[in-house]
Amino acid sequence: MQHGEFHKRMKFLFTLLEQVGLVVIAIATIFAAAHEIMIMINAKSVGLGDLLLMFLFVEVLAMVSFYYSSGKLPVTYPLYIGMVALARYIVLDIKELPPTHMLASATAILVLAIAVLLVRLGHLKLPYPEDQ
Repeated sequence: MQHGEFHKRMKFLFTLLEQVGLVVIAIATIFAAAHEIMIMINAKSVGLGDLLLMFLFVEVLAMVSFYYSSGKLPVTYPLYIGMVALARYIVLDIKELPPTHMLASATAILVLAIAVLLVRLGHLKLPYPEDQ
């Protein structure tokens, strides 16, 4: 087998594994969301923490969809997911959360928000060439 042929086969294999991984992540996210919906239905209650969790599931699906369609993973999606996850942590544990943990979590959200801002400004000021 020539080097070029081996390279093509390896690229195909990794592309296939990537696609399978995306499908597994999407299916797992859908099952997790369905499980949480059943918990809310059984509890006959929906709280802010539940809504934030559902938003996390939607963001993961959006990230998978974008990655599947473009082959690129924008850095901002995981940053948004991190911010929502930290906000959910604060909302759910606000009564038991020591002030230092609350301050640290809020600071982490601020750092992630600044990171999103810097990434977005970077894309405006230093855009990628059209072929990337």
